Amino acid sequence: MAQLLYRFPFPFRNRGCPVLALFARAGGDAACTILCVIPRGLHRTYGAHHLHFITCSCYRRLPFLGTGRGRDRFLLILEQTRERYRFVVVGYVVMPEHIHLLITEPEVGTPSTVMQVLKQRTARALLPKEKQVNLRQRPPLDDAVIRMPFWQARFYDFNVWTTKKRVEKLRYVYRNPVKRGLVESPEQWRWSSYRFYLLDEAGPVRVNEGWTKISFCAPAA
Repeated sequence: MAQLLYRFPFPFRNRGCPVLALFARAGGDAACTILCVIPRGLHRTYGAHHLHFITCSCYRRLPFLGTGRGRDRFLLILEQTRERYRFVVVGYVVMPEHIHLLITEPEVGTPSTVMQVLKQRTARALLPKEKQVNLRQRPPLDDAVIRMPFWQARFYDFNVWTTKKRVEKLRYVYRNPVKRGLVESPEQWRWSSYRFYLLDEAGPVRVNEGWTKISFCAPAA
């Protein structure tokens, strides 16, 4: 059973992305060891045209994304943000209390800009309306409890520039729901990009959209 969970098929199809074409030729055993490598510091490197593996947790790891409706809304906002800031989503997974994204640098702003907008819009959309009460209507202590943040203040950003690391991070992303016991196989978790690669199924977020439009040779104008 353990072997089944940790070595599920990882099919890639060529969607106009040369990196994914390499994945397809490499096959499911391209990366046998998966490590979630998170830098100890928060130094971020932009402008090198790397992919960015981003991890962002809900406040105190609370399951604010614990419902299908909440995860659907997050993905809708992610797609709107992708269109606005013009970056490529290579992979993603939305878990009950955290998210993982593998994205390119945007043509507008930086990954930090993208995450700031994504976090702000998600918080506004998913926090219950009662959390937005006026300070004059409730005692300060009561209001401080009600106005709990949605996200942790910071996020982790790991630069990915080799094929091996790209494979590792994507495999790690799709393994998350299986390791947590939420599903038996990654395609059963519909809040990830795995079904795009497995079934060529279009999801709420366009995966690999713009690989032929965004240049990785020079900064965007």
